[in-house]
Amino acid sequence: MPPKKRNSGTSQSKEMKPTAENASPDKKESPELSLKKYGDKDAEFVTLCKSLHVTDPVCDRAWTLWKTVQESVDEAADSQKKLWGACLFVTVTDMDATCFTLTQVLKAVCLNVKQFIDLVRKLDVNLDTISTKVNSALSRLDKKYDVMLALYQRFEKTCKKIFNLTSDGKERETVRTCWTMFLLAKGRALQMEDDLVISFQLLLCTLELIIKRCPPDLLQPLYKSAISKIQSPPTRTSRRNQSKTKSRAVEPEVDVQLLETLCKENECSAEEVKNVYQTSFMAFLESMDLSRSPDFPQVNDIDQQYEEHYLKSRDIDGRMFFNGDETVLAPKVEISQVERTPKKNLSDEDGLLVPPQTPIRAAMTSIQLLRGDLTSSGDQPSANLVTYFKHCTVDPTQDVQKRLETLGQVFSQRFGQAVGPHCVVYGRQRFTLGVRLYYRVMEEMLKSEEKRLSVQNFSKLLNDSTFHTSLLACALEVVMATYGESSFKNGGYSHGGADSAETDVCFPWILNVFNLTAFDFYKVIESFIKADPTLSKEIVKHLETCENLIMERLAWRTGSPLFELLKQEHESGGAEQVETPANFSQPLQHNHTAADLYLSPMRPGLRVLPPESSSQTSSQPASQATSQPPRPLKSNSLSLFYKKLYRLAYTRLKMLCSYLLSSHPEFEPIIWTLFQHTLQHEYELMRDRHLDQLMMSAMYAICKVKSVDLRFKTIVTAYKNMANTSQETFKHVLITEGHYDSIIVFYNQVFMQKLKTNILQYASTRPPTLSPIPQIPCSPYKFPNSPLRVPGSNNVYISPLKSTRMSPGIMTPRSKMLVSIGESFGPSNRFQKINQMVNSSDRSLKRTLDHGSTPKPLKRLRFDVDGQDEADGRLVTNGACVPDYITNLIRGTRWPTSCGAAQHFCTIISSHMRHDLLF
Repeated sequence: MPPKKRNSGTSQSKEMKPTAENASPDKKESPELSLKKYGDKDAEFVTLCKSLHVTDPVCDRAWTLWKTVQESVDEAADSQKKLWGACLFVTVTDMDATCFTLTQVLKAVCLNVKQFIDLVRKLDVNLDTISTKVNSALSRLDKKYDVMLALYQRFEKTCKKIFNLTSDGKERETVRTCWTMFLLAKGRALQMEDDLVISFQLLLCTLELIIKRCPPDLLQPLYKSAISKIQSPPTRTSRRNQSKTKSRAVEPEVDVQLLETLCKENECSAEEVKNVYQTSFMAFLESMDLSRSPDFPQVNDIDQQYEEHYLKSRDIDGRMFFNGDETVLAPKVEISQVERTPKKNLSDEDGLLVPPQTPIRAAMTSIQLLRGDLTSSGDQPSANLVTYFKHCTVDPTQDVQKRLETLGQVFSQRFGQAVGPHCVVYGRQRFTLGVRLYYRVMEEMLKSEEKRLSVQNFSKLLNDSTFHTSLLACALEVVMATYGESSFKNGGYSHGGADSAETDVCFPWILNVFNLTAFDFYKVIESFIKADPTLSKEIVKHLETCENLIMERLAWRTGSPLFELLKQEHESGGAEQVETPANFSQPLQHNHTAADLYLSPMRPGLRVLPPESSSQTSSQPASQATSQPPRPLKSNSLSLFYKKLYRLAYTRLKMLCSYLLSSHPEFEPIIWTLFQHTLQHEYELMRDRHLDQLMMSAMYAICKVKSVDLRFKTIVTAYKNMANTSQETFKHVLITEGHYDSIIVFYNQVFMQKLKTNILQYASTRPPTLSPIPQIPCSPYKFPNSPLRVPGSNNVYISPLKSTRMSPGIMTPRSKMLVSIGESFGPSNRFQKINQMVNSSDRSLKRTLDHGSTPKPLKRLRFDVDGQDEADGRLVTNGACVPDYITNLIRGTRWPTSCGAAQHFCTIISSHMRHDLLF
């Protein structure tokens, strides 16, 4: 069942001692069924309800739900009981009843988590069966299960490297205790239990405690030797103050050497894990009275306390993972996807065996890259940035520092409130990284502006508080996305309910924390991406999704400055459009920067005749025409916003039409014309609504007047299959202030009433002129990490080295040959191979060199933009434009057979720029 908000970190009630198999979370508050009342219900259904300790109201409502969906779902002979379980889950979630846990209902109907979630969603046949509350609960459970599965798979592999197998199975009991203790620590320490990174760091803390307290004969040599003979003291006190601290409670000692070994083996930041240990984990140990005892934790006590926590949370019983229970069994497809990077046997020369790419490894690598990239960036402005500040008419330095201090406190406190007790320190860590990124991107933006404008005084921009807040918010969003704390599991909507809103840091959480409007935040996104070429493809896509969410919904909230800009535009411009349709077919190219959007919100409009003078004849003097007052300035930010809005709107419409109207391709431009007209002239319909609500309404309206039978049920069913969508969009639409209903009600009472005259024109013999179709790029952003082919070369790709702190094996795990210029080149015979490969036009040469005289058949190979896949016979690194002089060097150099010549060539390149070369 969906977890309820709880006071984490406090001891649980010890009065409740039922087992997970047969107990209700709140049995005293759940009177048993009155069986004699239920003669109208199936006896097996009543028996199921009784086994799950449901109340009479829950039983009645679940049975009513079953009767509603019974005729609509495909019911197999053995699926009736499973469907009853799904109906009970939906009912208790909607009613906030505390009858049973998720694991209990899974066992009762013999389904695993994924199967059950899919089954519940299939109940929504009429699109009104599953409430947004239930759908949000399913999304959270889905994500939490994925996190727990990833954690347990890593835990299982790690324990095999730590503990020796014994004949009496003692190590298994130790591992069981460790896993149960971790589950309890996670439940007590975190409100956001789906936080993969902090959960994994807590797991390492738990392993540290268990390792140092278990018998030495259970440990393998690496960890037996890692335990410090003299552990680090719990507090740093001088000898003269030791007497004063004797009366204090003894804090648990951290074996720094052991913890660092665990972190190194798991590619995790030791600094961050130590902070987790000293805050959340120490508090947990204190609550368990484990900090003062050197003994191994009592198995029964830990198991009982976790039992109480699990029953109270009405959630997944995490112990089932250790037991190999079928309810938490991972689908075979997902198991294969977890290890989607196969191991590859490398030669002794390379000596590197690449581990599989799991969710945890991917997260740790992303964090390591981010921290490595920001190592050289300080917590204070660089010398160049300080110079920019001093060149300002009004020096912004003090305001910048005060703003960071204030926002840092706000961010850390709100982060701690959302994630869990004692988590404020993690908020400070995230904020510190965010500040470093904020300073670095700001400096790159100013360098670009200086080059573009040939000025160094950016006083107006650097004294704009909204610009600074937006830039900082974007930097923090990048940091939280890297740590996996901001995602779009539910189409950008909150998971539902006030409680979940308080424990959710997904975008747009950062906007609420900084009291920043979405429209202001949107202005910085594109410039931010262009200013930081080290951003990974995943982060660029994340920021693009943030931008799309803003255009779809967030910028249209009441109070947004967008409405004031639109009002001014229409009042001053009359019938002029916010963006000329003639521009739709042109590529989305512009020279606007964040400075333009924040400081120059108005751009010059064309000098045109006012409406009343448009009929003047050519005999009028030219001076009379040119003396007319110029049109008012037009907003840069509004113009660019609408350009992107139209392209996003048409992209989504085109996708929906491909699902539903493939037999009527002529309808697509007509629907787009109505859709575009609505966004341009009836923009108030977007207030507190979603772009897709207007899109679906426009589609329904055109099909209606064209006498094509396309029902809303069909439209929203197809809509659910589109990316980044939520049932909230069509089930919870604003009708009037404070009143929400389905999209059908919205269409009948609002959309149709407002656009009836316009809609009917499309049924006439003289319909409105069709709007031009926007040109849709693959993405408005070029991913800076994409390897670029060197012109004139078939097998050479190049881009800047992303981080000198990352080992070549981590950056390109399938690569056979990688050279980081400026670092160690390795054996000299590698250059002979490089010479042969570059000189050869045969793509199979690399395989010949590595695997013998017989080349393997070539196949189409794939590699991702981060350089993490195979680059068969190519030179690849990590991302941006290839400077002309580097291209000329590569194209104009003959590679002789001597490795000295190759070495000399690489030295030439390294004198210009640092690169990582992959062959």
